[in-house]
Amino acid sequence: MPLEDGDPVRQRGQQVNNEVSRARDALLQGTPAPDGSRMEAMAEGWEPGPALGDGDVMPRGASQRAGRHEEALMAELSELVQKVVKSSSWWERHGVDISILACSFLLLPAGFLCLRSAQAIPFLAGVLTLGVVHHTLTVKGSHLASHNALTESKSWGKVWAIFFIELCSAFTVEQATYNHVKIHHGYTNVIGLGDSSTWKLPFLNRYIYMFIAPLAVPIITPLVALDLLRNVEWKAALRTLCCMFLGLYCHYWLLLHVSGFQSPWSALLCMLLTRSLLAHPYIHVNIFQHIGLPMFAADRKPKRIHLMSLGVLNLPRNALLDWSFGHSLISCHVEHHLFPSLSDNMCLKIKPIVSQYLKQKKLPYNEDTYISRLQLFLQRYEELMVHAPPITELVGIQ
Repeated sequence: MPLEDGDPVRQRGQQVNNEVSRARDALLQGTPAPDGSRMEAMAEGWEPGPALGDGDVMPRGASQRAGRHEEALMAELSELVQKVVKSSSWWERHGVDISILACSFLLLPAGFLCLRSAQAIPFLAGVLTLGVVHHTLTVKGSHLASHNALTESKSWGKVWAIFFIELCSAFTVEQATYNHVKIHHGYTNVIGLGDSSTWKLPFLNRYIYMFIAPLAVPIITPLVALDLLRNVEWKAALRTLCCMFLGLYCHYWLLLHVSGFQSPWSALLCMLLTRSLLAHPYIHVNIFQHIGLPMFAADRKPKRIHLMSLGVLNLPRNALLDWSFGHSLISCHVEHHLFPSLSDNMCLKIKPIVSQYLKQKKLPYNEDTYISRLQLFLQRYEELMVHAPPITELVGIQ
């Protein structure tokens, strides 16, 4: 339901947005380049005390005890998860997901060759194959690479990040890692920082945003990347430009010389079609799993275990999206936010442990269906996507 101009919730949200924006600007101005360590330390280690409501005062000793209790909960859960990780084989930790990415590469020739057919069914099979492969490499591959979850080697992790993020996805590694890993994960659902506001386009109405705008993702992504190159060193910018051009041109060249497209425009149209095939669920998933859940002010965010259990949601398993996006973005998003360095397969393996632990400790474990979230956003689009959501007061949650 839209909020009226005089609604105190909307006014509060706007006020919080302005305050946090100023805080964010000050924070970022004092932050070194994305590959520096200051922001990483703040994102991973900065934990303010328990949140208080307006006018409430919590004794300092009680605040410290509550903070220690929450840290103990996270430490206990981490110990349970580490036992599972240490007892898992390399195949479980990395091999399963690497095999999915390798299979996607092996499907590329079949996809390009199917597009040579003049018959509808083989041609559509080629479009479907290339579309699924593209999103597997650009979403699943890039996401795992940004968290260095594909390998335990930092050097190889950097290589895979450049390959999947820059060559396949036409984006820049430094900015992708900075915005996703250090900001979104470090400040999940903190208004003005990690609240998924990147995905909000308030000037669009709900139906255009939800069903038409996603088709422009393949065009918008490299344009945004080019704009962000101003924030990286010239060597990184040059590398990114070369990788972006190489990735896009290879796709275009293969459509002309392998798939047999006769004109540049038909090849470009096919590129757009395959690269936007799963753009709708990609956009939807990015907003469904955070927006509409409890939101926090920068100086009132809870400790890590509460922040992630309150502000993250899991969707049901889906064969197509599990393959293309990965478990950590679909059915194991809570687990991923608690333990972001784990691969998709490991997130799936620890899911029963994490869900059982959070429920035992009376902490939220958010789950909902794709259709239910879609209906929610269509009904409350103005409140959730146009106006700033109200912050959540966590009085006594400890």
